[in-house]
Amino acid sequence: MNPVIADDFPDPDVLEVDGVYYAYATNGNLRNVRVARSTDLETWELLDDALPELPSSWTIPGKTWAPEVTELDDGTFALYFTATNADPYLQCVGVATSARPEGPFTVAGEEMVVCPEEEGGAIDASTFRDEDGTRYLLWKNDGNCCGLDTWLQLAPLTADGLALAGEPVRLLVQDQPWEGNLVEAPTLVRRDGTYVLLYSANDYGGAEYAIGYATAPAVEGPYEKADGPLLTTDATGGRFIGPGGQDVVTGPDGEDHLVFHSWYADTSYRGLNVLPLEWDGARPSVVVP
Repeated sequence: MNPVIADDFPDPDVLEVDGVYYAYATNGNLRNVRVARSTDLETWELLDDALPELPSSWTIPGKTWAPEVTELDDGTFALYFTATNADPYLQCVGVATSARPEGPFTVAGEEMVVCPEEEGGAIDASTFRDEDGTRYLLWKNDGNCCGLDTWLQLAPLTADGLALAGEPVRLLVQDQPWEGNLVEAPTLVRRDGTYVLLYSANDYGGAEYAIGYATAPAVEGPYEKADGPLLTTDATGGRFIGPGGQDVVTGPDGEDHLVFHSWYADTSYRGLNVLPLEWDGARPSVVVP
């Protein structure tokens, strides 16, 4: 079954709309944001570029990473993307909107939504909607670009999804041996009354890249990391090399699944994988065949 997309499709985000699943991925194949469509999480149809145009006045094309799409309260869709900001010259997070989940999305505003120059920029946006309806944006400050710590951070969004509605809160930093020099790719879910923050860590280009998680009693923490990673190359017997860039989605069977990339063809591309995700209360585990 895996990879379900046997092509370069890294940093996947998956959104379900009316029984159809849309997967979004980092740039490649002449597309800024790759998108595919499925009804079963197994067979995927590759679609046109979800973000065909970037503003030339304040972005530099070529590195559009880690897209995240969420449906807003009015039925439209917001796409949060990482791209190179012109001034300051850093990877930062912008936002685009569309009436359709597959796009095309149009960049909103005249600047990035999150671009902390003193922290090395920002990448890997994701969203979370809490039970009270508050929508949050999560990201990683890109500190490893310039010798700084990498923090997973969170801030509330405005109702239209186009701006932050509060100050960022730092949730996690790299402090475990298996994490290497960075943590990134936050994915926040709520299970059994507990907030579960999944993330990737270490060097994405090799077998040491892996997925971990931490839990907290409140959305802003404090988060406590698990004793070790959730999914690693070694734990899968080398079946999935450098697993990461994860997302969590409920499948048509009503069960949760972990969506993630890993290396294939002697690490020439990162394909899209889907595995069952089980829960013991707020403790996740991945079913590896």
